[in-house]
Amino acid sequence: MAREFARTDRVGQEIQKEIATILMREVKDPRLVMTTVSAVELTRDLAYAKIFVTFFTNEASEIKSSIEVLNEAAGFIRSLLAKKLRARIMPHLRFVYDSSMAEGVRMSSLVDEAVASDKHIAESSERDATASKEATDLNNEENS
Repeated sequence: MAREFARTDRVGQEIQKEIATILMREVKDPRLVMTTVSAVELTRDLAYAKIFVTFFTNEASEIKSSIEVLNEAAGFIRSLLAKKLRARIMPHLRFVYDSSMAEGVRMSSLVDEAVASDKHIAESSERDATASKEATDLNNEENS
């Protein structure tokens, strides 16, 4: 019988949940305000974990600084994680910025702009068509 989820997926979900809790409750660095853990990728042997995070800010310098802070605190976070999880191997943590959220927001705004532009063009052509029809009707009345 096939498993529904691979072991790495199950462990990754648990690590994601616990790291989010640790960042919210245990890490008191003011540079890490509003940090969200969006995903965790584990190697097959569970020795390394890539933690994808997003931040409230979109400024590149603040994001870079926050990632550096997280990677410097990775050992501390790993020790707290080891206390919460019962695992034989605790993966080495590496934090990376997840740009997919920002990219999704950018794409959404581009779609909104395109829809607004199309709506404006449609309204404009509809007004032109109405004006053209009125002019044709007026010419037909004058010719009659």
